[in-house]
Amino acid sequence: HVQLVESGGGSVQAGGSLRLSCAASQYAVCMAWFRQTPGKEREGVAAIHISARTTYYASSVKGRFTLSRDNANITVYLQMNSLKPEDTAMYYCAADPQGTDYAYWGQGTQVTVS
Repeated sequence: HVQLVESGGGSVQAGGSLRLSCAASQYAVCMAWFRQTPGKEREGVAAIHISARTTYYASSVKGRFTLSRDNANITVYLQMNSLKPEDTAMYYCAADPQGTDYAYWGQGTQVTVS
């Protein structure tokens, strides 16, 4: 069972930056950030495959968001720059321990851009 603790959300003006952190209790092959706003489907924002050393970004955030990990590979960071009001959402961290399914989720952290 992987426990995830997110931090770093908040309110910021358009054009500003925030950094989200997700600390996992153990190693997972893939870790990702998703976001959701009321009435909309959950959207994948960014993901990292630790072993393959590859990252994925949604087209809506590519070039503005950067996903990175610490050397122990159990904490990931989402650096969000040039934030837009449409980035406003609850952001969730997810872990896929074996590269098959995002089975574990954090509690979410709110990002509000005005």
